[in-house]
Amino acid sequence: MSSITRRRALGVAAGAAGAVAVLAQTGSAGAAAPRAAATDPASFDEVYQGRRIKGGPAHGGGHHGGHGGGYTVTVDGRELHVMRNADGTWISVIHHYEPVATPRELARAAVRELRGAPLVPLALG
Repeated sequence: MSSITRRRALGVAAGAAGAVAVLAQTGSAGAAAPRAAATDPASFDEVYQGRRIKGGPAHGGGHHGGHGGGYTVTVDGRELHVMRNADGTWISVIHHYEPVATPRELARAAVRELRGAPLVPLALG
């Protein structure tokens, strides 16, 4: 007679739970890829608190060596060194300890922090 045992039932349940976990991870990874492309920062050009802030894809010539993920931000025409974190947030040399969601927010935070002072270029070397 083939009756199901407690051991067999637990084995089947554990196998099903493992399969669900694998499917959940695969599904979330597949969903994350399109969302990452949709969150690429848009270009901007505006005056914020009397300062001209601009941001957009880098076209070479920047000194940041890729930390900004190919994105350049300027305040009054001077480059603000920006870096994109692994979680998609952004930081700069002025606003380093409080990550923000977009380069526009980062430029605005830098303007507030500068309080009218000019942005001094970052000297690497």
